Amino acid sequence: MIHQHLIIAPILIPFITGALMLLYDDRQRKAKFWLSLISTCAQLLIAIELVIRAKSGGADGNGSIGFYLLGDWQAPFGIVLVLDRLSALMLVLTALLAIPSLVYASASWSRQGQHYYSLFQFLLVGLNGAFLTGDLFNLFVFFEVLLAASYGLLLHGSGQLRVRAGLHYIAINLAASLLFLIGVSLIYGITGTLNMAHLANMISSLSPEDRPLLHAAVAIMAVAFLVKAGSWPLSFWLSTAYMAAAAPVAAMFAIMTKVGVYAILRLSMLLFGPSAGASTGFGAGMLIILGMATLIFGLVGLLASQGLGRMAAHSVLISSGTVLAVTGFAVAGGGPELLSGALYYMIGSTLATSTLFLLIEPMSREDGGIAAMLALTADAYGIDDADVDEVPDAGLAIPVTMTVLGACFGISLMMLAGLPPLPGFIGKVAIIQQLIGDNGLPPGLNWAFIAMLIISGFATLIGLARIGIQTFWAGEDTAPRVLALEIAPIIALISVLGLMTVKSEVTLRYTQGTAQDLHQTASYAYGVFATPRAADREGAEIQEETQP
Repeated sequence: MIHQHLIIAPILIPFITGALMLLYDDRQRKAKFWLSLISTCAQLLIAIELVIRAKSGGADGNGSIGFYLLGDWQAPFGIVLVLDRLSALMLVLTALLAIPSLVYASASWSRQGQHYYSLFQFLLVGLNGAFLTGDLFNLFVFFEVLLAASYGLLLHGSGQLRVRAGLHYIAINLAASLLFLIGVSLIYGITGTLNMAHLANMISSLSPEDRPLLHAAVAIMAVAFLVKAGSWPLSFWLSTAYMAAAAPVAAMFAIMTKVGVYAILRLSMLLFGPSAGASTGFGAGMLIILGMATLIFGLVGLLASQGLGRMAAHSVLISSGTVLAVTGFAVAGGGPELLSGALYYMIGSTLATSTLFLLIEPMSREDGGIAAMLALTADAYGIDDADVDEVPDAGLAIPVTMTVLGACFGISLMMLAGLPPLPGFIGKVAIIQQLIGDNGLPPGLNWAFIAMLIISGFATLIGLARIGIQTFWAGEDTAPRVLALEIAPIIALISVLGLMTVKSEVTLRYTQGTAQDLHQTASYAYGVFATPRAADREGAEIQEETQP
């Protein structure tokens, strides 16, 4: 049946589209754009359908989790794709960011290098595959796919700063990939399997001699995830790389940090959750400390930054640090409600930071206050004027341009600062409410994290408000010339934030179910092995039809 193969569609569609566009001449950018847009829109529609199925009964209608056996090989011998509420949520979030980023890039950025649209589709292959796979080695493969595509996208264009930041980005991620491979190899040597469900089933019965080795192997592998998540002290590369990237590329990089967060959350709850026996809670304290340290690093960096690009990059760190710390609290015994609020906050903060990255160019197009501040930052880092990419002079200068830009910037600021009534406020209130209650967690860490949440919101408000005042109040009166292809994606992302606010009860109900599924790992751990092969299922159906 077609619906049984829908799980693999988010991987196959961008892969086939990206490969097909390599056959086109690079001058046929319009055809490439439409192919890429159709592919990305199809991925969004399929992701929404998968969310509906994960919410109502799984991809096959039997249970809350859907499974797909690649090659029709039974687990754990074959690779399995797993669709649950969390993976479906990440698929939708990826597609929601991809479409505005793609449209924005078509205005000018796609013309500043070769194979932009193919690299963009291969990035989606890696992202979607990482969210769907149920096998550690397959996760490594999809990590490498998305990283390879991100290397090309980060270096897309020219400029000394971009090349320097791109080389640092490649070096640190290659080192992280090596650690990932070492950790995976050790886990396979200890357990004889890389299937996540199989590992979850055997973790509680692991021998005392092998358990410390497994913990060490997972810790080595987790370093790679922490690098991708931007966790302190492994986040020194992130702000420069994200600032140097093209605006639509940086907007997509906001979801790439969540790949590391997703991997840590998934493996922590599967391997070290309540049913892990002697391994229950392993690494929880370290995740809490690293999350809080990342929060502090992000808020200090945001206050110290003078350009919107670096501020947006440090906002990504604040978002990642928040979810990492909450993941630690969840592994340590926090309830589903705590994790539910963090997931809701993660969605809103990812959308808002992507919006900030897209706003950088329109806000700095005229020689106003923000342009002067960016020039000072460039001078401080030794960037030549020739390294600043030229932006198209074409566009429609309308009287309400600054009003629209200011409104979009203000909504993003309110979201990241946690001001009501936007999702940032709702998510933080949900987190704080659970930390204040009697949840069995260390009260000192609870109150320290609550303080960090409040202070980070205050720091975000001060830092971004300073940029907003300099741009919209103290800048030139001349409205910048902004293309419709640039302003429409920004408005679309803001509209999604507005929809999340209006439908906050529905969204929170979904994240609540997601958090409950993550705490109850039996469906995931045993469902993989209960999934019948397609040949066996067809044989059973034929036998039922032939019986009188």
